[in-house]
Amino acid sequence: MERTERLGRYTLLLTEDCFPLGGDSLALGRFATVRRGWKVCDLGCGSGVLGLLLLDREESLFLTGVEVSPAAADVARRTFARNGLDARVVTGDLRDRKLFPANAFDLVISNPPWFPTGAGKSGGPARSEEGCTLKELCAAAGYLTRPGGRFALVHRPERLPDLFAALRENGLEPKRMALLQHSLATPPSAALVEAVRQGRPGLEVLSVRLQEGPQSGAGPQP
Repeated sequence: MERTERLGRYTLLLTEDCFPLGGDSLALGRFATVRRGWKVCDLGCGSGVLGLLLLDREESLFLTGVEVSPAAADVARRTFARNGLDARVVTGDLRDRKLFPANAFDLVISNPPWFPTGAGKSGGPARSEEGCTLKELCAAAGYLTRPGGRFALVHRPERLPDLFAALRENGLEPKRMALLQHSLATPPSAALVEAVRQGRPGLEVLSVRLQEGPQSGAGPQP
């Protein structure tokens, strides 16, 4: 069954082959740094939601998505075509370095699986690292991001030590972080992190409140 969601000026297609649209993706799409004319790669692009959110902010971006699932990649292609966008979607494994040359992108972005295989956490197979571990994701991002370029992602707060270690191991220095909360009475449910390839040490920590809902008005609030 196919349905649609409105994201700013664009329409997102969703099917059972794609991970459901959530507040974490909406928040990441608003958190990542974008500049006019940047080349952007979405690792594990699913239905193309992050690409739409970034293009809604800056329409001059050159967007490429990578998706291992042929069915999800097809949804992303149809999403971009429906909106008249010249975005490229590659069906393949993000760990395959034959897909793109090194240092090819100004920004790499990802909403990856959050839970290690066998961790016993909720989220289902789509949120398990069976297909790609956190270390492998950061290695791919470090390879694809140009010096001075950025890698932005959303992850679980308890995985931050592992995430920071994997980023630095691949030449990506954490520079910005925001903790997402549903309310001041609840602990953070997710962390947004942006790292700079070959950046200098120094981390800016922000705090935002996460409002639920798929519409374009949802997302992080001060």
